[in-house]
Amino acid sequence: MNRPLVALLTGAGVSTDSGIPDYRGPDGLWRRDPEAEKLVTYEFYMGDPEIRRRSWRMRRRNLALRAEPNAAHRAVAELERAGVPVRVITQNVDGLHQRAGMPERKVLELHGSVRAVVCTRCGARGPMEDALARVEAGEDDPPCERCGGILKSATVMFGESLDHEVLGQALAISKACEVFVAAGTSLQVDPAAGLAGVAAGHGARLIIVNAEPTPYDDIADEVIREPLGTALPALLRRLAGGG
Repeated sequence: MNRPLVALLTGAGVSTDSGIPDYRGPDGLWRRDPEAEKLVTYEFYMGDPEIRRRSWRMRRRNLALRAEPNAAHRAVAELERAGVPVRVITQNVDGLHQRAGMPERKVLELHGSVRAVVCTRCGARGPMEDALARVEAGEDDPPCERCGGILKSATVMFGESLDHEVLGQALAISKACEVFVAAGTSLQVDPAAGLAGVAAGHGARLIIVNAEPTPYDDIADEVIREPLGTALPALLRRLAGGG
């Protein structure tokens, strides 16, 4: 029996049960504190060594690096292990879908990953933990070990564009899937939000799991308002059973 391809678009609401606050949302830290927002704004980061030093100190306290997957992340991985074709498109940078057991190749990180660093000059990548170890050892702005360029978190900073290749893959999955679940995302920021409309426009069954109304509720086949930590696992068990 051919099982339908399920695409999941996940946002900050999926990770709040893991203790990760919503930094980027309308009420998030980056919006409430302009000085903090500079730490994750590309222009300021590249142009001001003091901003970079503060950014590295902030990364040492990053809750996402210490967080563990919650019931929602585990439910997604369990759906994949049940033999259902699953692709995750996530707005989160915490890597918790992979830590819960989702294969790396089945997770698209629209905003990059906080668990890696990238050189802004030569493009070399490496583990965030290695860079933070250098900070702990006394390097307050560790340069790239390959070329001496400026290192940054492998996340999409304010002022940067999304990776066109990753976005292209997300569009292809949205067009090809038969079920599209938007979970823990307000669906208010394009291009990620528009993926729900793309999926619905190509005939997918659209299911929205979110505490607050979204702009796509009217075209959804199902809208679930219950707490995500219990609602998403229940929904995915239903999909695993063919419901």
